[in-house]
Amino acid sequence: MPLLIVGLILFIAAHSTRIFTDDWRSQMMERLGEKRWKLLNALVSIAGFGLIVIGYGQARLAPIPLWEPPVAARNIALVLNLLAFFLLAAAYVPRNIIKAKIGHPMVAGVKIWALAHLLSNGNLADVILFGSLLVWAVLTFRASRKRDRMNEVEYPAGTVLGTRVTLAVGAIVWYVFLQWLHVQWIGVSPLGAMAS
Repeated sequence: MPLLIVGLILFIAAHSTRIFTDDWRSQMMERLGEKRWKLLNALVSIAGFGLIVIGYGQARLAPIPLWEPPVAARNIALVLNLLAFFLLAAAYVPRNIIKAKIGHPMVAGVKIWALAHLLSNGNLADVILFGSLLVWAVLTFRASRKRDRMNEVEYPAGTVLGTRVTLAVGAIVWYVFLQWLHVQWIGVSPLGAMAS
């Protein structure tokens, strides 16, 4: 569990400098240069992510159960994760209505993804991991939208075609992840945990 916690601190800190310490971030970018700052930030993120993977894997070997999620929560999590994949796709597919309306679809997707995993998992490591990422995503989304309003940021208008492509890409990636990648990467089948 300690590796998971240290990893989360590093990963979240690397992704939160603009939210909580924007002046310090600007000073560091000025002092180090933008490329070196981004490299340092990326290295901290990668180290944090690696520790999260190792720490979470270790915690899963000796789980500390807090509650047993009902089957309904797992079913809801499947639908919420589909929405999260739509939002993730919206961050990358150009000219879609979702990004035009939400502004920061990837962070919104992390919120929904983390919530879905909190609903469908009841161990202490799950609460620490997904709860931390949910809190981070909520604060990040709120700060990003506030910054957009202050800077009067306008997102390009979305098109129906861009939105259809976004939904198709999100659904395909969600299906592939659900059927194969979650088992390969995480070692757990979201469908295998479902009761009939």
